[in-house]
Amino acid sequence: MTQDTLDALRKDINEIDSELLILLAKRRRLSHSVLEYKITNNKPIRDEARELALLEKLINYGKSLGLDPFYINNVFQVILEDSVLNQQAMLQKSLNPESLSDTHKVAYLGGQGSYSQLACHKYFSRRPGTLVELGCQTFLDITQSVEKGQADYGILPIENTSSGSINEVFDLLQHAQVSIIGEVTHSVEHCLLAQEGTTLKDINKIFAHHQPFAQCSRFLEGLGDLTQEACDSTSSALKLAADTPNSAAIGSAQAGKGFGLEVLKTGLANQAENHSRFIVVARQPLQVSTQIPTKTSLIMATKQKVGSLADALMVFKEHNINMTKLESRPVPGNPWEEVFYVDLQANVADKLVQSALESLKEHTQFVRILGCYQSESLQAVEVV
Repeated sequence: MTQDTLDALRKDINEIDSELLILLAKRRRLSHSVLEYKITNNKPIRDEARELALLEKLINYGKSLGLDPFYINNVFQVILEDSVLNQQAMLQKSLNPESLSDTHKVAYLGGQGSYSQLACHKYFSRRPGTLVELGCQTFLDITQSVEKGQADYGILPIENTSSGSINEVFDLLQHAQVSIIGEVTHSVEHCLLAQEGTTLKDINKIFAHHQPFAQCSRFLEGLGDLTQEACDSTSSALKLAADTPNSAAIGSAQAGKGFGLEVLKTGLANQAENHSRFIVVARQPLQVSTQIPTKTSLIMATKQKVGSLADALMVFKEHNINMTKLESRPVPGNPWEEVFYVDLQANVADKLVQSALESLKEHTQFVRILGCYQSESLQAVEVV
């Protein structure tokens, strides 16, 4: 094959890629039109039965074209997820016109290159408007920026599949005067990053936020007695590594490029599938349509008697409400007392949920709704 032949083939591939993008844009526009019917007829945004039938049809047709079923399934799962999440976002905007703005001022931990910044960009990619980014040094700074009106929204990491819950954020939510209005899950790809020309054996110090240190503990144990210096954010760690010879930082490859750092090693996390869940907070709650998958987060303190927690949790079972998370945290200043953070697959606008919350009062000292918001963690349809 000559270079001219290769160039011609690549030109054809580029043209096909452009055509695919045009078709994807057309598909998204048609999906937006379908939303009008769903709103008018009060139909759920997600139709899993249709998704399954569509995927089976596409896989069978793809086989006749010589395409692998696994490949087809992966491609169209992403396309369907995009369609559902965009429809959800559009419906939410129509229900909450006061939230519409040409500018979104968002506070998050760290600065350029932090995982919180990447999560911010992912969440607001479906919400048109100019992003004004406010990098903060602490989680408290984030909530206070929202409370004082300096930011419209705050992004807070709340749990990770490897290191677990981020207790500092749970404790902050006990008293912060903000409402959870959204969530986003972001895949975390930890890399070891260093100055150009640095090798692994040259490194004597590693910078990272304490969460990546916890999530990559097994890898770090294998490096021996290197100095580990905790930073207030991943972006701070990357800057220090860029300024410190014979050092490295833990962060994403994308973020490392912004600081002129090279990837020495990838896949550092203890678990191959490493994801962080972030919540989005604002000063006021949003109305959430009953047509979309919804979460409700709350904190409660049970009565100080035997079986009170079991009685409280039984309320959710009796009302057929699925609980997806239960986290206990100590009450500052009150030794041996705890509050419980609860995530429910529920919408507070649902009468059954309202009944459950009313019954919950009989078994608790207090209940506070932290937020009712659309779920963006979609479970893929399983094709057998």
